[in-house]
Amino acid sequence: METDRSKKLYRLAKRVMVGGVSSPVRSFSAVKGEPLFIKRGYGSKVYDVDGNEFIDYVLSWGPLILGHSNRKVLNSIIKRIRMGTSFGAPSEAELLLAEEICSSIPSIERLRFVNSGTEATMSAIRLARAHTSRNKILKFEGCYHGHADYFLAKAGSGLATYGVLASEGVPEDVVANTIVARYNSIADVEDAFSRFGTQLAAVIIEPVAGNMGVVPPRPGFLEKIRKLCTLNDTVLIFDEVITGFRVSKGGAQSLYNVKPDITCLGKIIGGGFPVGAFGGKKEIMQRLAPEGKVYQAGTLSGNPVAMTAGIATLSMLKARDYRYLEEISSLLETEILAAAESKRIPLTVNRVGSMLGIFFTEDQVYNFQTVAKSKLNLFPSFHRTSLENGVYLPPSPFESIFLSTAHSYEDVQRTAVAFKKAFGDLH
Repeated sequence: METDRSKKLYRLAKRVMVGGVSSPVRSFSAVKGEPLFIKRGYGSKVYDVDGNEFIDYVLSWGPLILGHSNRKVLNSIIKRIRMGTSFGAPSEAELLLAEEICSSIPSIERLRFVNSGTEATMSAIRLARAHTSRNKILKFEGCYHGHADYFLAKAGSGLATYGVLASEGVPEDVVANTIVARYNSIADVEDAFSRFGTQLAAVIIEPVAGNMGVVPPRPGFLEKIRKLCTLNDTVLIFDEVITGFRVSKGGAQSLYNVKPDITCLGKIIGGGFPVGAFGGKKEIMQRLAPEGKVYQAGTLSGNPVAMTAGIATLSMLKARDYRYLEEISSLLETEILAAAESKRIPLTVNRVGSMLGIFFTEDQVYNFQTVAKSKLNLFPSFHRTSLENGVYLPPSPFESIFLSTAHSYEDVQRTAVAFKKAFGDLH
């Protein structure tokens, strides 16, 4: 596989961009390689600047549930752009997307659009603190909620990739109000509430932890958190930036039948454009300005192009699409395990809908500690060989593999062949 053009562009990028990238995990340093510069995408495939074709399981880190360059989405965007790109004023597209979200996720009675998942989660925390007149928050080890200072305590995603559970530049007093518990540990949650229950403004959690390689909740875990939050008048925030409209149309809260007070969204609702949103109970959301005294604003919030892309995407997602995603993802899971078994590689695959996590262990993976013990040192070699055989995976073992409605049975079979070669190299 020739990558001369990508290598040249990466050298040039490092002269003017920090690390040569706009987000750390894109640098490929976690897989001991150099990033490919992607030129275009169509359907389930991406093509780099050297002309190499790859089956894409990154999908812009999750938003492209319909695949790349979906014709209906593109046509809607082009039509919208011809009328203008941004106004700093309300648009009908905001209303239409808000109505679609509220009708799909019943726990959201009112919402506010922002520009990213980070903006959504940090605004949700501010709102919860105002609503409860409390300061402390409870989060979970390995869960990533964006890069706001108070979230960078034992976080997942890029921080986990680099073996860092905090960040320089974050004062200790900023994270002093952040309590951290182990994901899937009811005992930790009960202990946190016994010590800080009357001081906890919010519990924030990824209902499916997608930023440490896909870790689903154990039975009863989310239900226990919901019960304790209700008993202690603590706001329960589900970070569904990844899982919203991904694991089901109603998100993970619909899948597990646990209703949060506030939901944070992103990714899919923007159809491939920068977007975020947070919404929940009317009584809580009305504390936001201009109705209330909790201030939050954004120049490009509710951008009409992003809203239009989101409307087009959500309007195409029908029940049959989720059935197909379940079917094709289940097949990929089966093929991955069969390929690993054929080469005697110990492997566990965690899957929730069209999200998959690969772990090099036969043990159950249910929290960050078990993720860290899963022989992640094997992943760089696995990633490299998969890439050389035409499969583009997230360049970090802590990120989810995503599928789209554009992925075919042929894609899965080609992926299985590539993985078998990669597992063979490991063996």
